[in-house]
Amino acid sequence: MAFEKLTKRIVDALKAPKPSKVGVKVREHFVWDRELRGFGVQVMPSGLKSFVIHYRTPDGRPRRAVIGRFGLMTVEEARDLAHEKLVAVSKGLDPFAAEAEAEGRITVAEVCDWYLAEAEAGRILGRRRRPIKSSTLAMDRSRIDSHIKPLLGRRQVGALKLGDIEAAQADIAAGKTAKARKGSRGGATTGGEGVAARTLSTLHAIFEHAVRVGKIPSNPAKGVRRLASAPRERRLSRAEIERLGKTLRAAAEDGEHPTALAAIRFLLMTGFRRMEGLGVERCWLDEEEGAIRFPDTKSGAQTRVIGQAAIDLLLARPETKSPFFFPADWGEGHFIGVVRVLDRICDRARLVDVTPHTLRHTFASLAGDLGFSELTIAALLGHASRGVTQRYIHIDEALRMAADRVADEMADILDGRATTSRQRRRGARQSQESPEAADTTPQAAP
Repeated sequence: MAFEKLTKRIVDALKAPKPSKVGVKVREHFVWDRELRGFGVQVMPSGLKSFVIHYRTPDGRPRRAVIGRFGLMTVEEARDLAHEKLVAVSKGLDPFAAEAEAEGRITVAEVCDWYLAEAEAGRILGRRRRPIKSSTLAMDRSRIDSHIKPLLGRRQVGALKLGDIEAAQADIAAGKTAKARKGSRGGATTGGEGVAARTLSTLHAIFEHAVRVGKIPSNPAKGVRRLASAPRERRLSRAEIERLGKTLRAAAEDGEHPTALAAIRFLLMTGFRRMEGLGVERCWLDEEEGAIRFPDTKSGAQTRVIGQAAIDLLLARPETKSPFFFPADWGEGHFIGVVRVLDRICDRARLVDVTPHTLRHTFASLAGDLGFSELTIAALLGHASRGVTQRYIHIDEALRMAADRVADEMADILDGRATTSRQRRRGARQSQESPEAADTTPQAAP
């Protein structure tokens, strides 16, 4: 790296860089001013010379920007302009980002980076006027890195049209951005209509945040038509639950991961979302109330009633130094590998299209089959409150009874102890047809 006091004579004398070896790609050459740090001249292999400044943005990223071309701008004019820009940098500003925003030249990638930085600092509010949760930000970052940046990252926000955004949605749905899983950890990047629609929702929300604070003049995703994904209605029938339970017991005997097997049963007996169930900490269990007191969930802090069978399962978990009932195999976090174990179990049980969310659907469906109301089921599942009544139902004794009933029934089906509805109807018919036979109570001796 060369340092000189830049003058017209020095810049005139600079030669275009030549390759050191045959076949080696020639890169541009820089000469930096000795007096004004960050000001320099760039010489391209073509011989073109441009004045540049090098600085760090407020979030610490290095950035190099061209401020003018030698010949159209004198060295002193370039030095004065560079000084002005570098003074702005010293005040914590990014002069070129501000200009790009004013002229609508900011890119989609730059808006996304701004959003992530602001949200991580707690300066952007999400649902319920609270800072955006770290779990939501992790999902947003994944969608940005996997889908938004590869398709739209370099596009200027001011030049985007609805057709461009809807075309990106179609590409995601078609799997253009899908990638296979790498290594032994982490997941694959998938496509599909659901992923496409959720990615567009994320992009729309990012643009809305940027418009609100004046980062961009308007939201180019406003009015975009998002793909309608089919609702996930898969639930396990009683026969499938029983088959799953039989396979869980066989897998336990064959040495399958005990934490995963316990987690699968727990999700079925509570209807918890996957990460809610896996992340339950021991201190959150209120055994007296028969509930888990979540400090935070998708819908905020909640007290979620669970059945005694589910509580017994948790209390039977081995004591460890981990705060979690389902601790990770290594590290300080909780277990996360339930999906792969569930896939193996379902493949062995010949059950298709089963995910942790299917277990949640199955819990709700069983509660409905047992005659509980939609309001009660919503409270058991931890759905967001829709009225005053639902805000108070979660400590009601009737809700405890419902949680116990569903958890007991689920455990009985899993363990092959439950009586099917067909058997119950057959027993009822036999009782009606032969009341004498049905009465098996021993008679007292005279």
